[in-house]
Amino acid sequence: MQITFKLYATLTDYLPAEAEKHAIKLDVPDTATAYQIIDQFKVPREMTHLVLLNGVYLHPEQRNSNIIREGDTLAVWPPVAGG
Repeated sequence: MQITFKLYATLTDYLPAEAEKHAIKLDVPDTATAYQIIDQFKVPREMTHLVLLNGVYLHPEQRNSNIIREGDTLAVWPPVAGG
């Protein structure tokens, strides 16, 4: 199945050179989980602060569940500091 994988801020460094606008289309198995996709790009899990599936927050315990479907968008942000 094909999904869109997006990384933001400092995490964009983990995307391949062919990524456009911080995103890449991926072919993933029907059994793929958010963490499997994140791990595939060697993004440290401790840097995956905000993980959204189609704009909905995935709690850390949901990131190992097989809930990704054809056409979904998985977006990941690192922890942000500032004020």
